[in-house]
Amino acid sequence: MKDWFLYLIRCKHGRLYTGITTDVERRFAEHKSNDKKRAKCLRGKAPLTLVMKKKIGSKRMALKIEAKVKKLSKIKKEMFVDGKIKVREIWK
Repeated sequence: MKDWFLYLIRCKHGRLYTGITTDVERRFAEHKSNDKKRAKCLRGKAPLTLVMKKKIGSKRMALKIEAKVKKLSKIKKEMFVDGKIKVREIWK
């Protein structure tokens, strides 16, 4: 079973995109390309910067944590990226 990762990408205007994958480097390359696999909401938002990746484990847990992170305010997402908030704190 492959491990799943949570990742955050910073877009051109500072917006943070959150996603999950089993291969962060491959997925980030897809986001930067003009490939059909790129997330629609990232089109035209270059330059993209991978600002965080965290190993989560199972897909089920990764999906749950991704949903919680997406609901965080911009300030809390920035704190998460800076390491001031841990995954276990989000999961509570």
